[in-house]
Amino acid sequence: MTFMPPPALDDRLKAAFADALQIPADTVQDDLAYRSIPQWTSVAHMALIAAIEEQFDIMIDTDDVIDMSSFAKARQIVTRYVAVGG
Repeated sequence: MTFMPPPALDDRLKAAFADALQIPADTVQDDLAYRSIPQWTSVAHMALIAAIEEQFDIMIDTDDVIDMSSFAKARQIVTRYVAVGG
């Protein structure tokens, strides 16, 4: 898997967030955090993880699932997986 440039990664990650949480893509910003909006519940968090895994063809470790507490943190985690090839 080749490394994806940050703008492409950001666009795809925002799309996964918007789709999984059923929110407009323009509301997905770095400060979007777990439970900061009614849509991001524990159940929605698991749907979000599944959407991210599908979008990037990766498998996210349990520790990272727990640690993914914001869009900014999700970007850090996904970038690590994509950079090392999953």
